[in-house]
Amino acid sequence: MAAAGGGGGGGGGGGGGGGPSAGTGEDGGGDGCRTVYLFDRREKESELGDRVLQVEERSDYTRFRASVCQTLGISPEEKFVITTTSRKEITCDNFDDTVKDGVTLYLLQSVNQLLLTATKERIDFLPHYDTLVKSGMYEYYASEGQNPLPFALAELIDNSLSATSRNTGIRRIQIKLLFDETQGKPAVAVIDNGRGMTSKQLNNWAVYRLSKFTRQGDFESDHSGYVRPVPVPRSLNSDISYFGVGGKQAVFFVGQSARMISKPADSQDVHELVLSKEDFEKKEKNKEAIYSGYIRNRKASDSVHITNDDERFLHHLIVEEKEKDSFTAVVITGVQPEHIQYLKNYFLLWTRQLAHIYHYYIHGPKGNEKHTSKEVGPFNNIDIEISMFEKGKAPKIVNLREIEDDMQTLYINTAADSFEFKAHVEGDGVVEGIIRYHPFLYDRETYPDDPCFPSKLKDEDDDDDCFILEKAARGKRPIFECFWNGRLIPYTSVEDFDWCTPPKKRGLAPIECYNRISGALFTNDKFQVSTNKLTFMDLELKLKDKNTLFTRILNGQEQRMKIDREFALWLKDCHEKYDKQIKFTSFKGVITRPDLPSKKQGPWATYSAIEWDGKIYKAGQLVKTIKTLPLFYGSIVKFFLYGDHDGEVYATGGEVQIAMEPQALYDEVKTVPIAKLDRTVAEKAVKKYVEDEMARLPDRLSVTWPEGDELLPNEIRPAGTPIGALRIEILNKKGEAMQKLPGTSHGGSKKLLVELKVILHSSNGNKEIISHISQHGGKWPYWFKKMENIQKLGNYTLKLQVVLNESNADTYAGRPLPSKAIKFSVKEGKPEKFSFGLMDPPFRVGVPFNIPLEFQDEFGHTSQLGNDIQPVFEASGLSLHYEEITKGPNCVIRGVTAKGLVNSCQGKNFNLKVILPGLKEDTQILKIRLLPGPPHRLKVKPDSEILVIENGTAFPFQVEVLDESDNVTTQPKLIVHCKFLGAPNLPVYVVDCSSSGTSILTGSAIQVQNIKKDQTLKAKIEIPSCKDVAPVEKTIKLLPSSHVARLQIFSVEGQKAIQIKHQDEVNWIAGDTMHNLIFQMYDEGEREIHITSTLADKIKVNWTPEINKEHLLQGLLPDVQVPTSVKDMRYCQVSFQDDHVSLESAFTVRPLPDEPKHLKCELKGGKTVQMGQELQGEIVVIVTDQYGNQIQAFSPSSLSALGIAGIGLDSSHLKTTFQENTQSISVKGIKFIPGPPGNKDLCFTWREFSDFIRVQLISGPPAKVLLIDWPELKESIPVINGRELQNPLIVQLCDQWDNPAPVSQVKISLIKANNLKLTPSNQQHKTDERGRANLGVFSVYAPRGEHMMHVRAIYNKNIIEGPIIKLMILPDPEKPIRLNVKYDKDASFLAGGIFTDFMITVISEDDSIIKNINPARISMKMWQLSNSGNRPPANAETFSCNKIKDNDKEDGCFYFRDKAIPNKVGTYCIQFGFMMDKANILNSEQIIVDVLPNQPVKLVPKIQPATPAVSNVRSVASRTLVRDLHLTITDDYNNHTGIDLVGTVVATIKGSNEEDTDTPLFIGKVRTLEFPFVKGSAEITNLVLAENSPGRDSTEYFIVFEPQLPALSRTLESYILPFMFYNDVKKQQQMAALTKEKDQLSKNIIMYRSLFEASNQLLDEMKCRVEEAKLKEAQLQNELKTHNIDIPTTQQMPHIEALLKRKLSEQEELRKKPRRSCTLPNYTKGSGDVLGKIAHLAQIEDDRAAMVISWHLASDMDCVVTLTTDAARRIYDETQGRQQVLPLDSIYKKTLPDWKRPLPHYRNGKLYFKPIGDPVFARDLLTFPDNVEHCETVFGMLLGDTIILDNLDAANHYRKEVVKITHCPTLLTRDGDRIRSNGKFGGLQNKAPPMDKLRGMVFGAPIPKQCLVLGEQIDLLQQYRTAVNKSNSVIEDLNRQLEYLHTPDMKKKKQELDEQEKNLKLIEQKLGMTPTRKCNDSLRHPAKVEMTDCPIPPKRMRREASRQNRIITKSDV
Repeated sequence: MAAAGGGGGGGGGGGGGGGPSAGTGEDGGGDGCRTVYLFDRREKESELGDRVLQVEERSDYTRFRASVCQTLGISPEEKFVITTTSRKEITCDNFDDTVKDGVTLYLLQSVNQLLLTATKERIDFLPHYDTLVKSGMYEYYASEGQNPLPFALAELIDNSLSATSRNTGIRRIQIKLLFDETQGKPAVAVIDNGRGMTSKQLNNWAVYRLSKFTRQGDFESDHSGYVRPVPVPRSLNSDISYFGVGGKQAVFFVGQSARMISKPADSQDVHELVLSKEDFEKKEKNKEAIYSGYIRNRKASDSVHITNDDERFLHHLIVEEKEKDSFTAVVITGVQPEHIQYLKNYFLLWTRQLAHIYHYYIHGPKGNEKHTSKEVGPFNNIDIEISMFEKGKAPKIVNLREIEDDMQTLYINTAADSFEFKAHVEGDGVVEGIIRYHPFLYDRETYPDDPCFPSKLKDEDDDDDCFILEKAARGKRPIFECFWNGRLIPYTSVEDFDWCTPPKKRGLAPIECYNRISGALFTNDKFQVSTNKLTFMDLELKLKDKNTLFTRILNGQEQRMKIDREFALWLKDCHEKYDKQIKFTSFKGVITRPDLPSKKQGPWATYSAIEWDGKIYKAGQLVKTIKTLPLFYGSIVKFFLYGDHDGEVYATGGEVQIAMEPQALYDEVKTVPIAKLDRTVAEKAVKKYVEDEMARLPDRLSVTWPEGDELLPNEIRPAGTPIGALRIEILNKKGEAMQKLPGTSHGGSKKLLVELKVILHSSNGNKEIISHISQHGGKWPYWFKKMENIQKLGNYTLKLQVVLNESNADTYAGRPLPSKAIKFSVKEGKPEKFSFGLMDPPFRVGVPFNIPLEFQDEFGHTSQLGNDIQPVFEASGLSLHYEEITKGPNCVIRGVTAKGLVNSCQGKNFNLKVILPGLKEDTQILKIRLLPGPPHRLKVKPDSEILVIENGTAFPFQVEVLDESDNVTTQPKLIVHCKFLGAPNLPVYVVDCSSSGTSILTGSAIQVQNIKKDQTLKAKIEIPSCKDVAPVEKTIKLLPSSHVARLQIFSVEGQKAIQIKHQDEVNWIAGDTMHNLIFQMYDEGEREIHITSTLADKIKVNWTPEINKEHLLQGLLPDVQVPTSVKDMRYCQVSFQDDHVSLESAFTVRPLPDEPKHLKCELKGGKTVQMGQELQGEIVVIVTDQYGNQIQAFSPSSLSALGIAGIGLDSSHLKTTFQENTQSISVKGIKFIPGPPGNKDLCFTWREFSDFIRVQLISGPPAKVLLIDWPELKESIPVINGRELQNPLIVQLCDQWDNPAPVSQVKISLIKANNLKLTPSNQQHKTDERGRANLGVFSVYAPRGEHMMHVRAIYNKNIIEGPIIKLMILPDPEKPIRLNVKYDKDASFLAGGIFTDFMITVISEDDSIIKNINPARISMKMWQLSNSGNRPPANAETFSCNKIKDNDKEDGCFYFRDKAIPNKVGTYCIQFGFMMDKANILNSEQIIVDVLPNQPVKLVPKIQPATPAVSNVRSVASRTLVRDLHLTITDDYNNHTGIDLVGTVVATIKGSNEEDTDTPLFIGKVRTLEFPFVKGSAEITNLVLAENSPGRDSTEYFIVFEPQLPALSRTLESYILPFMFYNDVKKQQQMAALTKEKDQLSKNIIMYRSLFEASNQLLDEMKCRVEEAKLKEAQLQNELKTHNIDIPTTQQMPHIEALLKRKLSEQEELRKKPRRSCTLPNYTKGSGDVLGKIAHLAQIEDDRAAMVISWHLASDMDCVVTLTTDAARRIYDETQGRQQVLPLDSIYKKTLPDWKRPLPHYRNGKLYFKPIGDPVFARDLLTFPDNVEHCETVFGMLLGDTIILDNLDAANHYRKEVVKITHCPTLLTRDGDRIRSNGKFGGLQNKAPPMDKLRGMVFGAPIPKQCLVLGEQIDLLQQYRTAVNKSNSVIEDLNRQLEYLHTPDMKKKKQELDEQEKNLKLIEQKLGMTPTRKCNDSLRHPAKVEMTDCPIPPKRMRREASRQNRIITKSDV
């Protein structure tokens, strides 16, 4: 480098071949020249090496170019460019700045030409002076016992992270360990997809100690000028490639050589630099410059220069370059062997360490939380992949993101909770911190172990004999790991802070909890780290400074509070919530504890054991407490754990229930926390304490009887015996008397009392009868007096019990106090009195009974009789005696009997006195009721022995039942019988005397048959139930009866009377009468009885209701009518009945047939006969008399005489046979010739007799399937796809003669092709009872064309094929299938402009345009294309179509005009949609448009630079105005544009005052500098002031960058950069800091102003919208008033809703009203060219007019009208010529009538004559729903000038008058007459038939006018409702916005803006700058407006801006 000059100015000559060397003269000149290295790369054949050119110091570009041409032998006219290796073209303007000494240049055909062969660029990389300044830091790899290799690799990853920091997509970093010997020697490659380096930046990288802060001034930085990144969570800013040291050190620590390969993003070239130890040594040996070398510049994927076999792996790496836009690769070779072994053997270890170092870069600020979802975002788009390739092995590949066991992952995922804080140190240093809690779970700590730092290891110098308490979970590890800018600094950790160290005294949480925390500190770069990033220099010192302020972070917000208190509470909370230290076992159940406050009462789980720190505590175990007052000794009862647990469980604590010991002394249970158990005390010590306490307790009682009457145990004593007085002493175990309990440790001693109780034991329980308490008097003992009142019988216990004085408790702590019990019993004394026991009534005369006796002693106790006693009885009126008296427990006087009169069945009361001599109380009275005794005898009246009665009468007896004392007695079932003896069948009399003892004994009459004389009978009266009562007998004499006894009937024939016996059968001629019947009656003595009137009344006959009494008195019976039918037998009965007898005599009359009279036929079997079949049954023919009784008149010879005839009868099958058994003729084989079904009459004749019979002829079996009411089958039925068929498909089963066959349940199915779809889907149908099946109306879906389907029936397993139906499927002209979009496809779309017009049409199935579509259903959506796919996002911009203009195309076209193009450049998608219904939208194809930048407007920097503060001193750094500034051209919307513009940017320094001439100068003492502008940008590098430049101190100047672009006609806005100029360096540095603060304030003010402007704009816009909404509402309200609809001011919405509902229901009712309609099927509109049938095109309101016009046009009604002849022809073809058609394009329109012409009776506008009958043109009565113009043509042609009048007279009058002046057209009358235009009328052809005869071919009636009016009103109401809703909505929005503008937050922001504007003014005054004006603030600092992702029109943009601004917080500002 011979031309390097003499001075050491600038950058010490190390600037990378750049910079003019400073000369000695003032102007910087000299006589030296510059050396330039030139590569000719215009063609591939160019020479490979470089040419060296000497350029004179004062040379310019022209001379230099000529020199180049001369050196290379190029013609000066040849076109070429000379560029730097960074492809910056050398021009006149930049020649001096660019062509420096030692520069390498290219000769190319164009700037962007591909480098055909590689080049070498000389570079210098002398170490920077920082090498000396900062050499005091300790050696790079002095590490703490860990292998430093991973940290060296981390240095290279740091560089890659910085390089990829601007990547928008994935940031990919690969470390490849190439250890495959077959590919060359071992190598390590680190490759990233970052922004790459230019050759200049690569040169800078090689300079040692060139940090990013010093890569300024004369250096081109790979960071493009360092700008501190904005604060981000955890400081994850990727700003970690810092000092310019690590990369080089790391490379040469790993290996001997490094190859740097890099390609920047906007370059064609790859730059390659090799640094090697070998090369350095060689240069040193050859005395060459060590820090110089070459950068190889080549094209991508060019590996020709790799010739060494040791590096052949590079070929593969270089080939991969092709795919990459930009990259950097560091390839290290000559790797140290020990490193290779470490990398191979410890692959998992060191990759895990790297994952730890970059944990938060890989996983984001929250780290690797396993439970959270991972979405690609700004914090997890870093991919660091490590791969190791070894020979013969599969590659090992690991992505650091997939490592799950690095320490931070383990810390995060074992932590139960975290405590976040922030530390603010002096200056800008901020440390974010987090402490995590790792709970103790069950039986172990969850704090993770570090393999590099095992917590369980003891120090080597620990004494093994000494027991060391470990630091439990964390061990000896410090709490905090430290991260700098998000990256781990591995050798620095912070042990703790004073607020998180374990406290000296016990705190809120146990001490071990402090060892369960881990933590991490995250610093920004305000804290110094060593250059190797292994340690912090000053972190702990600063953090532990007393001024450091700690705040807690809660929910992302800083909270000022006492950090030590907060931490202690948090730790306590963690311990209680998450530690599971105590194991609760032996679960007993869940209880509630009523002794606690209500909120804490339950649930409590109870357990009988726990395991704690390896020890087990069980129920019953003796324990002692600590920290209780007093200390408790006792046994465990149970453990409590709060919560609803079940079974074993771990928890941090609970409660234990302890029974105090000894329980005899302390009757208490205590509950304490488990933590208060003394875990150190031995159980023996507790046991001894308990035993010592027990010896002092009372043990037994001593009892004596000082006065005698001692009570012995188990003694039996008579009632009333006394018990003597008692003396008692209480003794303890030692036998000492005591009166008190021994004293306890926690309370005074308790007095003892003795309680005496006498207890009686009974079946009802124990009863205390005596209870006394005795105290000890001190001087006298415990004493009780004598007891004499024990009288009750039973078992007793006398109990003496020691009790406590206060509570009277007989136990103490569950242990009973001493007691003594003496058991004895008391028995009864001797008897002293008696009473009667329970008697057993009733007592009866003569019946013995017992009297039980009960004896008592003097106390009333039951006693027993000992000695003999003779009882004495006394009673008035009775005689008494007894049998015996029994002794013993149950004393009874047995067998006492009483006799005497009692007068009544109910008995009588008696007083019975009983005396027992010898007792103290010896007499008792017994009251008894004595009843009569049992029956003893019967007494019967009358007393006489013989009694006389007549036969047939009854006899009464008076009976009485008596006892032995003759008292009338009763008893149950006391029934008296009387039996008669001496004749058969005599009655037995019975009477019941159970209740009264006496009664009348009688019964039925005594009847002896056939008694002719007196007869003697015996009567025996007895009581069957009382065998010992003797019966009484009587004799009875019976006389014969004189009553009627016999009846006889006779038939008198002449003088002879024939007797008709009972049940005789009499034969008589049918229908005749029996005369002369007589009767006679006799008594028992066979004496004939004369018939008296009384007797006659008692005679009845059954054949007639009325009997002639006179005839009966003469003995005559009524005549009998004989039945007419021989089958009817007549039963005749004569009966007589009186009180004594019932007589009857009966006979049967059998009728006999009369003479022959009739022929009779009978049908046997069914009366129906199927067509073609014989009658199933037979016809039987007989002969009858006049009454129809059969007569046996037939014989076999009669068959020939029988004649059979009938219409349609087929006689060939007739068979007649004679039936002998029935005497009838049978006829079979009846069959009819096929014909119409119905009733058939058959006539039968024989001799002179004849008869008819009717049979029903029905259709034959089903043989065909026919369709009902279906059009002609030969023709195709036209139907539109998707529509319904006009008729329902009804199927009828028929026989072979086409008669309907009424067969039900026959399956009918429809057979069709698969492409023909019917809805409802093809279900199986069955026929009804008529043989019909209605398949319903089908909707048809099928491709266009003819389709067939046929009906099939299955009957008796046979298939009956039905007719084939042909369907002609036509496309649906109303079904939209696609959207057609037309627009100018060649148009270009500029940002912020207006789109070209889009014309949208909706296309139907028949490719025609659908009209009459509501424009609101068409919409346009636009969004920016993204990777998420083509679906429109939710925020896609939606537009509605514009209103139709006059010159627009026909109906059906929709226009989207003047739609705003988005302001942001990019690819956008446009899609149009048609809303078919609420759910379905038909979308157009998506239109992709590229939005291009608009016209260039201004020059702006890519990144806004800070305001420079410079001075004119010698240091270049202090004079540098701009280090690296990229200027680009943008349009009005900040889109980069002008890529194709070429020109220059002129930089000029100007003062704020135009007259100011003393402005600073650039280096070289020039006022202006030019920079080339190519590819849309200009790069301004190293813009430096001249040394000692003029300029006023502390003055603001401006650099104006003015673009000069010849290709552009308009001038662009310049970019102005203000700067501060100072003469003093110190002041400059101070002011630089102020300038920085000013820039930050300016930025904040712009943000605040944009927020308030957007808010105000939005407010104005909202007010406008409110006004618009109110105006619209008022307009609609006025319109409603014109329709007489008033809306109230209050309750508007309910009123509107109710009104709408009412109107809609009215409209629906009107629509539903039946009105005339055309039933003629319309022709399916296959396309838009078909209008339809004439009958459907018009409607007529008047019924009469409709009838006559429809009839007049009857022949045309079915005609289909088309617009074109082609369409008509198509229909003609489709219907095979059967459909008449009328194409409109074939009508000659000139002859059509003028619809405005007046009627002919007007001449020149005047009435010629006055017509009658209301004449009107028939055409004027028509209304057309659609296609009005076409319809007028059609009906103008068909009706012409036809006139309609009221009647024929009116018509004739009219014609007669009209023909006088002009031709008269056809006249129709409303009555249905027609007068043709030739005058002819009359006849059937001129008279319209009634309406029903027109068969539906009639014009329909239009919708009622009222319906249309209602429609208008409904439409207006719906609009008004929408308007009211919108008005309410916008008013609500406005109010919300107004409220928002007055929120404290907005007021605070306003105050902040004022403060910051005030501060800015102060700083500007300090700086001496021109105060920032609001208007030019944005001019000098153009704010970069961030565009949203989708295009937003101005209104929307303001709204979005407002919404975003609302969430700006102070931290953003």
